[in-house]
Amino acid sequence: MIKKVNTEKAPAAIGPYSQAIIYDNILFTSGQIPINPKTGEINGDDIETQAQQVMENISAVLEEAGSSFEKVIKTTCFLKDMDDFAKFNEVYAKYFTGKPARSCVAVQRLPKDVLCEVEVIALIK
Repeated sequence: MIKKVNTEKAPAAIGPYSQAIIYDNILFTSGQIPINPKTGEINGDDIETQAQQVMENISAVLEEAGSSFEKVIKTTCFLKDMDDFAKFNEVYAKYFTGKPARSCVAVQRLPKDVLCEVEVIALIK
């Protein structure tokens, strides 16, 4: 059975998709970008501030789904500029202390011209 996850503590989807889906005790999140859910605006103009907001958004989705950063098994990270890799990793490492499997790629452009986007796969309970 597929269950949709939705929380007001993370930004609403900006397209025809869900914040996350649970299937068979596995959570698949959509990519989170640094939108502040309270204001609807992009939070910050540097990689550290934007990455921090992305992690807060992921935290809200994980919590709503009954999961946590410790239960994340895979992440996919998208960076606008690979020169931001080290600074992004500093923020990332504070949250993903279990060191899940990860892919990290540079892309030409992200929604709303943000600097980073992250999606996760996590276990539920």
